[in-house]
Amino acid sequence: MSELELSRVIIAIVVAAAIVAFGIGLRIALVRLTRRAEDTRWAWDDLGSRLLRDLAVTGGATAGVWAAVLILDLRQGLRNVIAQILIALIILAVSLAAARLAAGIVSSVTLARTGVAKSVTIFANITRVVVITVGSLVLLQSLGVSITPLLTALGVGGLAVALALQDTLANLFAGVHILASKKVEQGDYVRLDNGQEGNIVDINWRNTTIRLLSDNLLIVPNARFADAIVTNYHRPAHDMSVLVQVGVGYDSDLQHVERVTIEVAGEVMAEVDGGVGDHEPLVRFHTFGDSSIQFTVILRTRAFTDQYIVIHEFIKRLHQRYRAEDIQLPFPVRHVVFDDAKQH
Repeated sequence: MSELELSRVIIAIVVAAAIVAFGIGLRIALVRLTRRAEDTRWAWDDLGSRLLRDLAVTGGATAGVWAAVLILDLRQGLRNVIAQILIALIILAVSLAAARLAAGIVSSVTLARTGVAKSVTIFANITRVVVITVGSLVLLQSLGVSITPLLTALGVGGLAVALALQDTLANLFAGVHILASKKVEQGDYVRLDNGQEGNIVDINWRNTTIRLLSDNLLIVPNARFADAIVTNYHRPAHDMSVLVQVGVGYDSDLQHVERVTIEVAGEVMAEVDGGVGDHEPLVRFHTFGDSSIQFTVILRTRAFTDQYIVIHEFIKRLHQRYRAEDIQLPFPVRHVVFDDAKQH
């Protein structure tokens, strides 16, 4: 090797190493910048700094290698091969970085609208797959592989796969529909038309997970959940009315009964955790029963599960107060009349 060639090699190595070192240093600086950006309320600076951070080392290494190739003045054929490899690496790196950026944008926008982190996973994953697929096709095209036959084969194969995975795809699109409609979200308390109820823990690409009151998990396929009649007790607000049925004897003074009941209900609303303190309880008489005059007491709780302790305390206090006020809670009574003439 001549002295001129040796000097070119040394210069190429130094230049390549300097450019790579610059890329590494840029990544280190961007890592620190990303940490600062995460402390701000604006999400777009986080995404931009992460994109540059992902491309810093790859861009520096690619630029360093290409600078070394130009300095060494390699043969045209070898230069073309190296250029094609570097372009492929750049396309791959950009595709991965763009997929992460697109997923971050989708997550940021969806989270801003729904306020639920886990529910945006399905949208982010779909976006990531789409961007990586497009990047892979561009990569193959850059390598000289014709993608037209590949797209044709993928179309035919995709139809077969869609038929084979129709249940999975149905759950996938049902999950997208559930999240896009925003009728239910993570944390909502729901009741299905089969009577099962609980808090929604997660909605992913295949199923919806519900935590029952027994603390067990109910796994419902998204397609069945989307077709079910669902009562959401957290929409439009968490607080809700609770109806308690009560009956008193026919000899009772209904004005007195109403006043005492409202007093007890008001105490429960103000003192029991879970009750809505500023709610004015209501009493509505509605039925002359077989052995009692029946009425409904309307209470209000801050959440669905709060009704259990509120009703519990209300019944205890109401029973104690009725006994003190001498208000009768009659047992069901049946009067049977026998016809003496028919007996003989």
